[in-house]
Amino acid sequence: MSDHGFKGQSAADYHLAQLNVGKILYPQDSEEMAGFINALDEINALAEASPGFVWRHQDETGSAMSYTMFEDTLTNMSVWENRESLFDYVYKSAHTHYLARRKEWFEMPTEMHMVLWWVPKGHLPSLEEAEERLLYLREHGPTPMAFTFKRAFDFDGEPLPPAGVMAKA
Repeated sequence: MSDHGFKGQSAADYHLAQLNVGKILYPQDSEEMAGFINALDEINALAEASPGFVWRHQDETGSAMSYTMFEDTLTNMSVWENRESLFDYVYKSAHTHYLARRKEWFEMPTEMHMVLWWVPKGHLPSLEEAEERLLYLREHGPTPMAFTFKRAFDFDGEPLPPAGVMAKA
């Protein structure tokens, strides 16, 4: 048993939270960013219609564009039923078209820019919580507290197979 203190609970009691931050290359309202900005409604609708989607961070207009975590970054935070659901959305849906184009809009990260962690079912993480997890990952590497698709852990801290195994499924 890990130090999470989840004794007596099961995977059904948890959801997977994710944060992804990207440093934009141009101002949000620039012509260069238009391809990304104009696709956000489609990308968000695809996520929300994906199996396993639970919630995404957004303002009252449905946008997350007003939130930044670090200078010139955009944030994307969501909660999913499990790692497989999130993986399928990110790497096996029409989202991959936009993922392949990310170099047009975002600097290539030089440090961890995405973090995963388990939350109790019904808990909606705050940006502060997500930032703590990302900074923890950057400082300590993947652990049960903050991990990646490549080095993941289940809700009680046990290592999971890398995402490459899921990619072949």
